[in-house]
Amino acid sequence: TGGMSGGIMSHDFVEAALMRRAGYHVWLCADLVGSYEQQPPDLLAELQRDRRWCQGNLQNSRLMAEPGIHPVHRAMFVTGAMAYLSAPLWLAFITLGTALWLSGARVVADWNILPSELIGLWAWTLSMLFLPRILGVAAVFMKREQQQYGGAASLIKSAGLESVMAILQAPIRMLAHSLFVLVALTGLKLEWKSPPREATAVPWTDAARKLAPMSFVVALLAVGVAFIDPSALIWLLPVGLPLALSIPLTVITSQIRLGETAKSGKLLLIPEESWSPPVLRRAWMHASRLSRAQPQPMLKAA
Repeated sequence: TGGMSGGIMSHDFVEAALMRRAGYHVWLCADLVGSYEQQPPDLLAELQRDRRWCQGNLQNSRLMAEPGIHPVHRAMFVTGAMAYLSAPLWLAFITLGTALWLSGARVVADWNILPSELIGLWAWTLSMLFLPRILGVAAVFMKREQQQYGGAASLIKSAGLESVMAILQAPIRMLAHSLFVLVALTGLKLEWKSPPREATAVPWTDAARKLAPMSFVVALLAVGVAFIDPSALIWLLPVGLPLALSIPLTVITSQIRLGETAKSGKLLLIPEESWSPPVLRRAWMHASRLSRAQPQPMLKAA
């Protein structure tokens, strides 16, 4: 029912699951070359893509109990849905925690220090967040491919910079994904369009139109929390500040000149930027020619 009904919208993993059920082997290979896809160039374009991916992944959760599906593919459906369902769970956790704080409840004796009861939880959370990044950097060094990423120092700096950007953008994604889940479950109409792939700076007007309501609500809530208990703002700052600054954060990180500066400083490089394969060079050449082409006026029929 609602947004969960209708035909399959996100079909890749569904096709793989059905092929495996039919007796074929399905491999997910990360080392195949010659095929490339551009990522969304800015945060707004990424969220546009995530909205349709959210509905598609939630739709696919209908197949988790389908007879004959291999357990690995069932797990893929679960993780695909949780990639977006985790956002409203995080939002609910923050909301309930803030409500407990403001109501005067004290789950631990002193909120100003890290309680021993939470050390294990903090360690597990930090491992989930940063261990994949550490292992990724370690894998590059083990394969001796660090020069393709600008060198050892540039790779480590880029990993740190990416972590900072992920921390700043995570609250924005959390709130947006929570809205996408609500939209998907209520059955609101969704147009299935691919986001833009070419890099363009996000205008301030576009960022304000799409993010101002979120920033305004967050600012009002911050004022309310400060009025009740100002000390709570310190704990909410890592989530609230990026949300309040979502408009300038989106605009600034979309600037083409900023990306060119990072590239010249060998930051956030990928191997295809250090040495571009011929197929990519040809694609960029044709794209450049098309961007410079002048539209010809239509000829009137004689």
